[in-house]
Amino acid sequence: MINKIIHIPGIAEYREAVKNLKQEGVIAYPTEGVYGLGCSPFSENAVKKLLHLKNRAVRKGFILIAADFKQIEPLLEILPEERLKSILATWPGPVSWAWPKSAKVPAYIHGDWDSVVVRVSAHPIVQQLCQHFGGPLVSTSANHQGEEPCKNAEEVQMCFDTAVDYILIGAVGGLDKPTPIFDALTGKQLR
Repeated sequence: MINKIIHIPGIAEYREAVKNLKQEGVIAYPTEGVYGLGCSPFSENAVKKLLHLKNRAVRKGFILIAADFKQIEPLLEILPEERLKSILATWPGPVSWAWPKSAKVPAYIHGDWDSVVVRVSAHPIVQQLCQHFGGPLVSTSANHQGEEPCKNAEEVQMCFDTAVDYILIGAVGGLDKPTPIFDALTGKQLR
């Protein structure tokens, strides 16, 4: 049996990723099922760059990922206690929720929706990345609109060449499809 070596980013790699994020850059990083592209949700320039890279319409909106609920809580409307408990029981984990947004969510993040899709990820690299950044990140699959998502750093490099400012190397999680999205008010599955 051959053991596969898994790369675990070090502190210097997280610092470089955060430096690029704070300079309005777009980075690539492993998520639960595929490589993701991300940027600061509060940098309109970075989001515009990400939209251009993916050839994606702003009206579609984006998912925000976080290390814990506190990082996204200011961006969300208050839900009834029962709904909140139900949602928090799924986190950290590979479940995204379309949640009524607060006024703090920029239009270029929520698109044409009255909600913002959020996830507290259990992926250790996403957790560390958001902790080092100090807040949530925009997260979308690393691919051009309509194409298959990249599954590793090499595919990201081939797909985007130098258009991505930094690639955080690591293993994706075990999901074989995108994370499901549920409506935070009703619990109904949307994706």
